Formats: sequence, structure tokens, C-alpha cells
Amino acid sequence: MLLEFRRYGTQGMPVLVLLHGMGSASTVWKPLLPNLVNQYDVITLDFPGHGETPFDPGSPMDPASLGLLVTRTLERIGISKANFVGNSLGGWVALEIAAHQPEKVISVTGLAPAGLWLNAYTKIRPSTATSRHIAKRTQLIQPILLRMNWSKRIGFAPTSPKWRDLSYETCLDAARAMGRSDGYFPAWYSMLYRRFDAPISNQIPITIVFGDQDQVLPAYSCQERSLLPPHARWVRLSDCGHAPQWDCVQDVANLIKTTVSA
Repeated sequence: MLLEFRRYGTQGMPVLVLLHGMGSASTVWKPLLPNLVNQYDVITLDFPGHGETPFDPGSPMDPASLGLLVTRTLERIGISKANFVGNSLGGWVALEIAAHQPEKVISVTGLAPAGLWLNAYTKIRPSTATSRHIAKRTQLIQPILLRMNWSKRIGFAPTSPKWRDLSYETCLDAARAMGRSDGYFPAWYSMLYRRFDAPISNQIPITIVFGDQDQVLPAYSCQERSLLPPHARWVRLSDCGHAPQWDCVQDVANLIKTTVSA
């Protein structure tokens, strides 16, 4: 199985691979892309059961296995080594690639990466399950609902303190991605009883970015620094939630560029 991908920017420039989170899709990167395409060969991918990649019930969905799918897809298009940027689940996948396939990694920038929790989850969080069910059942009327402020607040206030400023396109893309993500629960179940705990070479630059208002992966339980090597750089962004690529576009772009050039 290979993942669906999109390619932006200029081939021959440093390769930047963007990995989305659970229940999301490659469309989540639209606000950030204009800040990257002039300097990088940017590739976005959709995990199984997300975006344009169909769900395969026989395909494992744990972060390490997703990492193998990512690098297999990149190899098919002639890319043997890249800089990886991942949000939430995508951040965890990027870390797994760095740990288990270091020869394929130049740098890692994790944007609110999952897997760095103090204690592994043993069951799915009810609030996230509810979000998936609502998004699936409202697919036909999402274009109307998201023009209403109360609906936008319900859908995006838990993710972004700047939900009022999110564009209609960003919100509709996210709602559609969640509604169509047949791989959402398989990915969730594959994260249970797991956390990221593998060593990463100090030759791979790592930047970990969390927002100070991340309600999805809060600092007290989901940002355990001891799980990453001492050389990892940790950055905390103000007035920022679980999607730094939405809330702090320019800051995130600058952090990616700094990490790539480290």
C-alpha cells in the first residue's frame, strides 16, 4: 500500500514532508504552505483512511507502521531522505521514522506531537470520539453550519484559541477531513497502551513545538520531555492551541526553517 500525496514548491530544493494528525488530512497544511513553497520541495501525504488515501483494514495503523508507509511512498517517488514536519499523530510518526529509519531523516519538527504522554492511554477519550461522530453525521450540512459562529465555536474552540480568525476554507477542510476519516478509530485504537519511547540520534535536529493553550495534549500529562533526547529543542508558543500551523503560521514557518538549517 502507498499513500496519496501532493507536491508543491520546486524539485531540487530541500525536501520537506508534512504529516497531518488523526482525523485530519493534508489539507490542514494550506495556511502554512505559502510560507514554505518558495524554499522547499514540499510533500504532503494522507494516512490510510484519511484524505485521499482509502482505508485498508489489513494495514496496521500504529505510528511506527505509518512511518514505514511514509518512507515507502517517498522512495517510490525518488526521495531517500527528507526533513519531516508532523502535527499531533503526524508528529509521533515523524519521531518514529527518526528513531527507526534515521538514514532517511535530516530533521524533525513536531507540532504538538502525540505520544509524549506521561502515561499511555488505555481507552479512547470520549470527547474525541464525539467529535468524529458529529463530523460524520453532519457532512452534508457542514458548508452551512460553518457559516454560523456558534457552530464554528463548538467545532474549533477546543483546538484553537484563535478559532474566530480561522478562515471558512480552513474550517470546512478540517470538518470534511474528520467526517471522512474512516481511519480515525483504527488509528486511535493503535495508539492505546503505547507512547513514544525510542532513542533518536543526536545527529538529527529535533524541534518540538507546543502551544500554551493546547487543550488536546496539555502540558501536565502529554508533553513529557524525558521521552526525547537531550538535544531536542522545546518551544512554547503563546496564544496557540493544538494546531500551531493555524494559530502561529509565521512562527512555525520560521521554526521549521531554523530546524532544517541546523
